[in-house]
Amino acid sequence: MQRRDFIKVIAGSVAAWPLTTRAQQPTTVIGFLRPTKAEESGHMVASFREGLRDSGYSRDKVLIEPRWGDGRDEQLPKLARELVVLPVTAIVAGGVGAARAAKAATTSVPIIFVTGADPQTEGLVSSINRPGGNITGVSFYDAPLAGKRLALLHELVPNAEVIAVLQDPNSGVFENEAREIETTARAMGQKILSVKAHSEQEINVAFATVATSGAGALLVGTGVFFNGRGGHLIGLAALHAIPTSYASSSFVGAGGLFSYGASQTDAYRRAGIYVARILKGEKPGDLPVELPTKFDLAINLKTAKTLGLTVPPGLIARADEVIQ
Repeated sequence: MQRRDFIKVIAGSVAAWPLTTRAQQPTTVIGFLRPTKAEESGHMVASFREGLRDSGYSRDKVLIEPRWGDGRDEQLPKLARELVVLPVTAIVAGGVGAARAAKAATTSVPIIFVTGADPQTEGLVSSINRPGGNITGVSFYDAPLAGKRLALLHELVPNAEVIAVLQDPNSGVFENEAREIETTARAMGQKILSVKAHSEQEINVAFATVATSGAGALLVGTGVFFNGRGGHLIGLAALHAIPTSYASSSFVGAGGLFSYGASQTDAYRRAGIYVARILKGEKPGDLPVELPTKFDLAINLKTAKTLGLTVPPGLIARADEVIQ
């Protein structure tokens, strides 16, 4: 089975899990809150399940109640309140918006966030080492990797005189990420075209700008907004035939060309381990926020061939995942 098909199967089963497991009446109910669509998050739920299973909580012991924002952040507060009223034993919140919504909804239900932002800068916790209260989590914050991502994209498309960079100006990592990219570009002598988007229409305009500018490649920045619009981004990259780099390997599995960044699937697996520790009696506020430890380089050779690119053998040898 192809990785893309596997993800679709997993995603399709997410909505069914609560229905198929209700009859068994597990004593533990975990809320799973994300701003994305269900079909874009199945692999993350599967990784979370893996962490639970490895910690002794099999599927028949835990019921997952998912709530999806379907790309509308304004839905998150209502969805978080729904989970609290159910009630749930804990809430896993994907992204800063979901974590904030969960924090506003409860001061007693344990919250375990998974975010690509700096949780202290975003105000989710007052301390990384001792979060306090009812919240802790896992961060895959990797804005400092933006320069590395640019260098790898240059290695993949060495003839690109201009590399465009698409960022969400509302993202909490925007400034740090832009600074890293500018520093690396200056050191490499690489020309950069900066474009910004925080809506689907703005994404369309940004891609049109990149295409007409003659930029030879595109780097898509990090952030929940882009994570929830993988299909849209990948489709436009294919439409305009622009070699595009992403921060998460999930984009590559869905047909994107290339990615490098902290592993989101590993972050959700570790979130599952944290939930298990809390279920066994540890307090979330005593558990330090976990920082990224695993970084993935992924390449889709089929997409590269479609774009007429020859991927350097050295890059393939360093890749953690190569999709034929």
